[in-house]
Amino acid sequence: MSVAFEFTDLQEVSPIELSDYHEDLRKTLRKFATSVIRPVSVELDQMTPEEVIKKGSPFWSTMKQMHGLGYHTIFLPEAYGGIGLDPLALHMFFEEISFGSVGFGVAIGVDAFPTFFALMVAAERPELIDEVIIPYAGDTDAKLTGCWAITEPDRGSDILTPGAPWFRNPKISHNLVGKRVDGGYVLNGQKAAWVSCGTTARQAALFFGTDKSKGMAGGAIAVVDLDQKGVTRGKPLNKIGQRDLPQGEIFFEDVFVPDSRIITDEEGYEDFTDVVLGVANAIMAVIGLGGGRAAFEEALAYSKERVQGGTLLCDHEAIQVKLANMYINLEAARQITRNVLNYNLTSMPPRTELSMASKIYTTNTCYQVAHEAIQVFGGNGLSKEYLIEKLFRDLRATLIEDGSNDSLTIAVARKLIYGE
Repeated sequence: MSVAFEFTDLQEVSPIELSDYHEDLRKTLRKFATSVIRPVSVELDQMTPEEVIKKGSPFWSTMKQMHGLGYHTIFLPEAYGGIGLDPLALHMFFEEISFGSVGFGVAIGVDAFPTFFALMVAAERPELIDEVIIPYAGDTDAKLTGCWAITEPDRGSDILTPGAPWFRNPKISHNLVGKRVDGGYVLNGQKAAWVSCGTTARQAALFFGTDKSKGMAGGAIAVVDLDQKGVTRGKPLNKIGQRDLPQGEIFFEDVFVPDSRIITDEEGYEDFTDVVLGVANAIMAVIGLGGGRAAFEEALAYSKERVQGGTLLCDHEAIQVKLANMYINLEAARQITRNVLNYNLTSMPPRTELSMASKIYTTNTCYQVAHEAIQVFGGNGLSKEYLIEKLFRDLRATLIEDGSNDSLTIAVARKLIYGE
């Protein structure tokens, strides 16, 4: 067992004993994030969305590397061919990968979601083990990448608030609708341009409506093959940040989904969605933490090199106060994200008010850290010659991803007051 303290490495500053396994994992992930993911992320940031998803793009070579290392199996136990990460290791994984790139942190997370969903019901649905889980676990060439297809053109954060009064409003229903037929559902409709990896994924953890009279609560979830007839993709989204994360529309026209691929039907839809969000929001918080830590470390390193007023920036008390507050806020965010992720991964049902609170606090904090980091850089912080402006743009998106922080704050309040 070892406890390491080094101011420039927030992962080591945390007052927690790391086993040799966790220490080795952290170092391995850090090396991969800094030597592989970050340079590729910067390269992709300069490309058009069409170039990012083109065959032979660095996006694909990096996803293939992650699959080759087994990083796509982060949610799977060793018995199913996964790497079997415990909650602390999973936190380290998303923090370190996102330290290299927030966009790639999201990409590898949603990549694993269809199989993660299948895993949650595998005990009752063993056919999913052979049809979904085992093939994905053995995919070392990134040929079975996934996405989380929940957002719709006119439905965003309202899909992510089960229990809220509008969730059962029949006037607010799914765009993508499944009609019950013999042996499954036939899907028609679309998912919005904000589906992460929607333009690249081969399979989706897909949310769709089944009964409009029940509003958003009348739905089902399935693992759907996106290479089949009737599925088409829209143009990739052109964004200010996380440009290394492909996002785009998915259209469905008379697409058949067999019962064998249904994760939950209408009866369990609302509860299952709540469980998913208990994990997804907790992970999004960790992804934000990784990006915030990157912004802080960029500012700290710059302050030790840049001379202003005849002395290093780090010798100015005003800069020292900024750096100290950035560190304090990041360390508080780390403790929240670690505890919430651990609780929600080991408790059933998870507490979504905790995961939403973690996501809101951490992404707000880390975006503010990036803002302060740019202030440390001064005019250079606005230049594309420095990484910090990209980190600022990437972190801005985290305030909206997985539910806007404004909407999630209202959802937290309603859970606390009304138990919704």
